[in-house]
Amino acid sequence: MAPSATTTATETASQPQEFRLESTYKEFQTYHYEDDAEKGKKDGFEAAKYPHYLPTWDKSTKYPPLEPFEHYEHGKDADSTFPDLLPEGTQVNHLTPTIGTEVRGIQLSSLNDAGKDQLARFVAERKVVAFRKQDFKDLSIEDALKFGGYFGRHHIHPTSGAPKGHPEIHLVHRGAGDTFSDQFFADRVSSVAWHSDVSYEQQPPGTTFLYILDTPEVGGDTLFCNAVEAYNRLSPLFQERLHGLKAVHSGVEQVAVAHSRGSINRREPVTNVHPIVRTHPITGEKGLYVNPQFTRYIVGLKREESEAILKFLYQHIAVGADFHTRVKWEEGTVVVWDNRVTQHSALLDWKNGQRRHLARITPQAERPYETPFVN
Repeated sequence: MAPSATTTATETASQPQEFRLESTYKEFQTYHYEDDAEKGKKDGFEAAKYPHYLPTWDKSTKYPPLEPFEHYEHGKDADSTFPDLLPEGTQVNHLTPTIGTEVRGIQLSSLNDAGKDQLARFVAERKVVAFRKQDFKDLSIEDALKFGGYFGRHHIHPTSGAPKGHPEIHLVHRGAGDTFSDQFFADRVSSVAWHSDVSYEQQPPGTTFLYILDTPEVGGDTLFCNAVEAYNRLSPLFQERLHGLKAVHSGVEQVAVAHSRGSINRREPVTNVHPIVRTHPITGEKGLYVNPQFTRYIVGLKREESEAILKFLYQHIAVGADFHTRVKWEEGTVVVWDNRVTQHSALLDWKNGQRRHLARITPQAERPYETPFVN
């Protein structure tokens, strides 16, 4: 049996600590919130619309390391004309030529298995899709998780808050009256932090769901980047040089931030090695798979060589506005994206202490792999 990615990372990550790129990871989740404001008991603030989705942190529960599993990619079974996902009368609006689509007129919660297969394929092709006027948030949490579980094993985040009794739900929550933005911008000029979710896992997420529960009147949008188009923009010579290179992705820093804030740690942090160029199992497309939040260094290169390549790739991804899109949240929105071929960043730009509350379902997918370079 081939060695696991965890074993490989343990061997290569044993280089001196100073070799690793400094982490730029910044934690966006709220570890504490004012209960009175969330319950509507404080003047000027309405209660949270979905109190059963408010975050809790159970420090008594610990989970063992994640075990490898055989992921089945349903999108490979899908009818590429999408008859069950996009029947006649559905409104489909592409936001940009290469990434981002809005869909109105269907309910995700009503999809049959064929429609779910088509959803995985459609999202792999369009990278991120915003489904409007959905009833997803009004399902029971159990039913929402059952729907998401069709697409892969649920990931339990090591540090974030979760609804009581449902650690599989990752919450993105800024409570009413929160002043975090004032603190955040005291020593930073931008909240943009490109990343692919928990890329440090041996089997990171694939088809991912984020649904809005409470949103500011204006602001709090999410940016997305098409990592396939970012790869395609590179010269063939540079693409060829990247093939075969692997990088260490680390969750150590994320857990350290959580510890510093007195939060939980459900599992011991891990590092894993992934190819810099990743192949998508549905489309066969190749995309860049490095991000400044979790990628630390390129295996086998000297420090300056690794930093030069990674910094170029990070900058290339960050400034590529012509392969980015921006999703505006509105009541009833469910955004579905493919973490294998995208990166994203929240925007911390809303004002007046308004609440921003979202829930994420994060099915894991296959271990990242690359196919041979073809010019």
